[in-house]
Amino acid sequence: MESAKVHHMTPEQPAFMAKVPNNKALMLDEKLLFEQSTKGRMGVDLPALKGTKSRTGLAERAKVGLPEVSEPQVVRHFVRLSQKNYSIDGGLFPLGSCTMKHNPRLNEKMARLPGFARIHPMQPDSTVQGALALMHDLSHWLTTLTGLPGITLTPAAGTHGELTGMMVIRKAHEAAGKPRKIVLVPDSAHGTNPATAVTCGYTTYPIPTNEKGHVDMAAFTKAVDELGEDIAAFMLTNPSTCGLFEPDIKNIADKLHSIGAWFYCDGANFNAIVGKVRPGDLGVDVMQFNLHKTFSTPHGGGGPGCGPVVVSQKLIPYLPVPRVEKKGNTYSVVTKDATSIGRIKGFNGQFGMMVRALTYMLSHGADGLQKVAEDAVINANYILAHLKDTYHVPFKSTCMHECLLTDKRQKETGVTTMDIAKSLIEHGYHPMTVYFPLVVQGAMLIEPTETETKETLDEFIATMKKIAWDAANGNADALHANPVSAPARRLDEVRAARQPVLRWQTA
Repeated sequence: MESAKVHHMTPEQPAFMAKVPNNKALMLDEKLLFEQSTKGRMGVDLPALKGTKSRTGLAERAKVGLPEVSEPQVVRHFVRLSQKNYSIDGGLFPLGSCTMKHNPRLNEKMARLPGFARIHPMQPDSTVQGALALMHDLSHWLTTLTGLPGITLTPAAGTHGELTGMMVIRKAHEAAGKPRKIVLVPDSAHGTNPATAVTCGYTTYPIPTNEKGHVDMAAFTKAVDELGEDIAAFMLTNPSTCGLFEPDIKNIADKLHSIGAWFYCDGANFNAIVGKVRPGDLGVDVMQFNLHKTFSTPHGGGGPGCGPVVVSQKLIPYLPVPRVEKKGNTYSVVTKDATSIGRIKGFNGQFGMMVRALTYMLSHGADGLQKVAEDAVINANYILAHLKDTYHVPFKSTCMHECLLTDKRQKETGVTTMDIAKSLIEHGYHPMTVYFPLVVQGAMLIEPTETETKETLDEFIATMKKIAWDAANGNADALHANPVSAPARRLDEVRAARQPVLRWQTA
């Protein structure tokens, strides 16, 4: 067997490259392995069956067409295929704006307890008191952490929570006899925010980002003064997708409340401030959680999710049903409420996700959750501090849970954000979020989360510096070609999105 290639540093390469992991030796030639495992007769000739009829009356095929392989070969083949899927169990996920990438095994174990995993939403309340108690306790934790007293656990995902929150706001304006038609949305917001507002029948009005990466307060104030009571709400992501905390958030809330508008906060990045700041104290009226982004719910592959919504006191009457109530020592599910927006889902959210979230909270405790926020912010700033002299930093300030870089310096050598992302794949990493937020050209949004060690961050930093070094030292062509060792080479991503090939072989 050919020995694994070892990466040797040349005298000209800086010392940090010693930390760059060498993963090429782990990337096997699948084609060669498959050919070795399928040597022999690929088709089994069955002459006695030629022309015969089966009991269904259909003619039997002469060749079965199966490879002759042993059980270990089959197992190894599929294990190798599974290992080609990058996972958090194998390495760092630096994806920005995605937050939780660690799902503790304890949480998975709790969600699989028979009393939680084998119940049905239509069981009588008396038979699921433990599950209802869990939902009630989870509600208490979420309302306490946010300082917002009303809650619904019904939404099935973060965006579903957004929709629910905006429907509650719309219902509140209608109940007051003053329906409104405009929602203000920062241009750096998650793309789901304006989509949610439009789905609820509103017209969106964008608020620009200033040179520091924050909401442009002059533009915001002008919009409020000019549009006045046509404004239903302002949808702000805080901390923002620029990785920054909005310093004027209290002034924003006061301005909105002065015209009777509601303040909606997208809570996707809540892990950066959990246990440190209560949104309700800042004037927020509505906030959705992405339980998978702060409290450990798995969200790979698009689901399942859970998106509880918390609201201020005045909005509680409009929350959807069903909801859990406690009277004495008994829990019950309320399914009717005259002022509610009604049902937004058949039952009460994704219960398994709630089990995971409460387990995460209980295992950390209040002080542990505060430490989560602190570690998330420290890790992101550690990466920023080590890469700010290598890559362009658009906003010169301390970041929150994620740091934002661009390809501005590398572009001078012809290397782009896409080249950097594809080169990370070559080095064995999943790339960071690229070209988002849209307000920053060539954006690279990096979020290590609170769970990564200093050693892991140092390796990632060294790899990012190695890529930048290659760009600055005449190796741009190699970066353009990356990845070369991955199972799939660089794709035409625009064409793949518009003309996807969904079969490896045509008929």
